[in-house]
Amino acid sequence: MLSVVFLRVLYVKSEKRITKATEESERGHGETPGSRNIPLDNSCYNDYYQGMREKRKIAKKIRRPETCLEEQVFVNLLRTADVLARGGEALLKPTGLSATQYNVLRILRGAGTEGLACREVGCRMISRDPDITRLLDRMESRGLIARARQEEDRRVVKTRIKAEGLRVLGELDAPVQELHRRQLHHLRPKELRTLSRLLERARAQAEAPCSPG
Repeated sequence: MLSVVFLRVLYVKSEKRITKATEESERGHGETPGSRNIPLDNSCYNDYYQGMREKRKIAKKIRRPETCLEEQVFVNLLRTADVLARGGEALLKPTGLSATQYNVLRILRGAGTEGLACREVGCRMISRDPDITRLLDRMESRGLIARARQEEDRRVVKTRIKAEGLRVLGELDAPVQELHRRQLHHLRPKELRTLSRLLERARAQAEAPCSPG
């Protein structure tokens, strides 16, 4: 009988030591007593990883091709022309003239008293206007230009600059030149001449011929 009691005491003590060792081991791994090792939920990681893979695939598909040197020069020309043109638009705004109308006045002043036919004006313009007739109508209504049918050929209508147009141009000549000096003063005269020649060569290759007849 005593031997049975003694064996039970030993068994209980042994169980307590095992339980204590287990709890200490769990605490060493940051677990609370009695907790079980639960596998991590990898679904969020898998979704993120899969999403990143898809984004990389899309990025490869839409990756822009390498631009050629000619394209870079073309974009530079457009950006430069736009930046410089803004200064001219701001200068012309108080006069009520658009850049196209100012260009027409300069062309007609250069033509002198002979004037030019409508198509000739269109051919000399910096930016071609698809409706040159309506443009001239607006300028004529402001008293800047005059149009008249020619006696020797009634089919031809010549356009000439009037005194009011000459007056407006005269007031703009000095401010326009000063604007251009401010815009390009950082380039030396030799650089400006070289740039002008290169632009003329580039334009001559692509410019379509315009027949004034």
